[in-house]
Amino acid sequence: MWRGDQLGGPVAEVLPTGFATLDVELPGGGWPCGSLTEVLVRQFSIVELRLLSHAIAQQTSAGRSVALVGPPLAPHAPGLRHEGIDERQLVWIDVETPRDRLWATEQLVKGGSFGAVIAWLPLVRAEQIRRLQVLASRCKGPVFLCRPEVVAQDASAAPLRVLVRVDTDWQIAVDVLKRKGVPLEQTLHLTSMPGGLSKIMTPRLRYPSRLMPIEPSHVVVSPAVAAVRQRPEFAESSEP
Repeated sequence: MWRGDQLGGPVAEVLPTGFATLDVELPGGGWPCGSLTEVLVRQFSIVELRLLSHAIAQQTSAGRSVALVGPPLAPHAPGLRHEGIDERQLVWIDVETPRDRLWATEQLVKGGSFGAVIAWLPLVRAEQIRRLQVLASRCKGPVFLCRPEVVAQDASAAPLRVLVRVDTDWQIAVDVLKRKGVPLEQTLHLTSMPGGLSKIMTPRLRYPSRLMPIEPSHVVVSPAVAAVRQRPEFAESSEP
């Protein structure tokens, strides 16, 4: 018997997300295969790929192809290699119009032969998402729909919905908006440093928010600036 304070029933197969904190909060412990997952972002960029890079790397390393439908930026091969992604296994579908994006996504999902399908769909209707969810059951891997943050309050047939945005100190913030079982109320803060930087980053630069600008002691203050600082309204009061 399912209880409301538990996550949903077992998922047939999942892909680890690469973030242990996130895996714990997802039914089955990862991205569900043969199912639809919505990734909502404020603006299409690279943050969605930072969230999904580990799953892409797993599939391409295993020799499975991953389809990218209408990504906002052209795939950058050196950056992909740093993330452990074999770019030779990526299939980039360059489409612009909402109709073409949806058609290409449906054909790829219907075929069911890809290790993962990631589609950027800024404009898609609820019934179209419902159809994609039905078709996704034929896929061996997960199907991700990248959509704008403004649709977060809209109903969706996707069993899993996450909102991701850039956070401080090489982190991404993830809100699990929908999952099987009890909702997750807290925001997850996941470390996601680009692979090319992680190997050369110093401990001090791993936390840029802690860096405070310090005025060098040898800086010469001009007479004009010194006069302003000495004015009564800028001077510290001696009264308690």
